[in-house]
Amino acid sequence: MTTPEIAFLPPSAAEDAALVALLTDLVNTVYAKAEAGLWAGSADRTNAGEMAGLVRTGEIAVARIGEAVVGSVRIQRLADDLGEFGLLAASPEVRGAGIGRELVRFAERHCRELGCARMQLELLVPREWAHPSKEFLSQWYSRLGYRVVEKSTIDGPHPELAPLLATPCDFLIWHKELG
Repeated sequence: MTTPEIAFLPPSAAEDAALVALLTDLVNTVYAKAEAGLWAGSADRTNAGEMAGLVRTGEIAVARIGEAVVGSVRIQRLADDLGEFGLLAASPEVRGAGIGRELVRFAERHCRELGCARMQLELLVPREWAHPSKEFLSQWYSRLGYRVVEKSTIDGPHPELAPLLATPCDFLIWHKELG
C-alpha cells in the first residue's frame, strides 16, 4: 500500500458539497460499526452541517492515495499544551493498511509543532460487555502510547448524548506525552 498524503483541507473546501458528503459518510460508516449497540436508534456520528463547519474552521485533515480520500481526522487544540484528535476514520477498503496510524501521527506532529506537550482522545466503551471494536481500539491506542487518564460517564462532557445510549457506558479520556 502506498503511503497516503495527509493535509488539512482549506476552509473553502467546506463549500464542496460532494467532499463534505463523502467525509460525513466515511465517518458515519466507520462509527456505525465501531459503536454498534451503544446507541438507541440512529447512530450517525456527524452530519454534513457539522462536517462543513469543522472544515471551515480548519480542523479536518484528510488522507489521500492519489485522488481518493481514504481517511480523515479532526484535530484541535484544547489548551496551550493540549491537542486532541477525534472523528478518526479510515476507509473500510483500506483497513489494516496503516491509514489510521498515519492520521494519528499527522495529528500528533501538528500539535507538537503548535507547542502542545500532550495529545488527547476520547473513547466511549460499554460498561457491562466487551465490544470488539472498542477492545481493538483500546489495545491499538495503548500500543500507540496513549493511557487512560480519566474515566467518567458521558453525562458530564456531553449531557445531551446520555439519554441516547442503549447501554451503560464509560467515557474514557486518553493522553499521550508528545515529548
